[in-house]
Amino acid sequence: MTRPSPVRLVATDLDGTLLRSDGLCSRRTRAALAAVEREGIQVVLVTARPPRWLDDLADLVGVHGLALCGNGAFVYEVRTRRVLGEHCLAAADVGEIAIDLRKALPGIVFAVESRLGYRRERRFLDEYTTVQDVSATTLEELLDPLPGKLLARCDDIPAVQFHRLVDQVIGDRAEVSYSGAAGLAEISAAGVTKAAAVGDWCAVQGIHAGDVYAFGDMPNDLPMLRWAGRSFGVANAHPDVLDMVDEVCASNDDDGVAQVLEVLLAGIHRASADVEVTSLPAIEAHRGPSTYAGPRMSRSDGRVDAVIPGFRATHIAEERPGFAGQGDG
Repeated sequence: MTRPSPVRLVATDLDGTLLRSDGLCSRRTRAALAAVEREGIQVVLVTARPPRWLDDLADLVGVHGLALCGNGAFVYEVRTRRVLGEHCLAAADVGEIAIDLRKALPGIVFAVESRLGYRRERRFLDEYTTVQDVSATTLEELLDPLPGKLLARCDDIPAVQFHRLVDQVIGDRAEVSYSGAAGLAEISAAGVTKAAAVGDWCAVQGIHAGDVYAFGDMPNDLPMLRWAGRSFGVANAHPDVLDMVDEVCASNDDDGVAQVLEVLLAGIHRASADVEVTSLPAIEAHRGPSTYAGPRMSRSDGRVDAVIPGFRATHIAEERPGFAGQGDG
């Protein structure tokens, strides 16, 4: 007998959400993810991390083996370490954006994430910089292959002011997001967001937004959280996330995602048991599935973020502790 479930897919961010603050996944969370998949509910990892930062997560990606990464720019087969799809910035767009940002912020420097990995301008330095990095004098030398994500930083002004100015300069020419790395702007092609990536995944399989649970903690998760039928923010989330999600669950260090999934599973099992005994005379009615009963948060925008029309990946061909440097949410 098929067990009834109000959910067909769980989409979850990684750092700050599914993973603990030490960058690892707890045993409890692993058990909850495995149990959900046994009930026929897909689990999809949706992260700002580039493909190169997912190789140690092969045991978390589920039966399908895929992750949506780079804020939706890449579809990555983790176990085989292959990029199966990408949605990249055009070279002309990168060039124009770089020129305008250099005019507004003379000290700005750039790096890129592509299907071949990370490349940076020589002046792009942070705590994760290594001598093995592929580097060049200017960004324009780093555009083959085209980047799925452009990274920008400028140490001359405060991080909040930097993010605001980058967003103003770029406008609607690209997507500017913030996933938690201080002073780092992450820039994707127009229309490329976590919401677009999950929506495209679901459309292929006939899964509706109302069938999706989504979890996140940072502003780059907001499009996905608005799109999903039910959204959850961990207690440690950014204030913008806490203001708009349907539910606030426990923090990442308290296994908040696992707690929600455990309640979901308990509801599925109760509903299944009730269905099996509804024919007995002593049973007058059965309970419906239970869901997480945390504090209710109202949406500020009426759930208006939709899948970007026309988004399709162009087909080609546990955890790194403490990662937070080049887009990790």
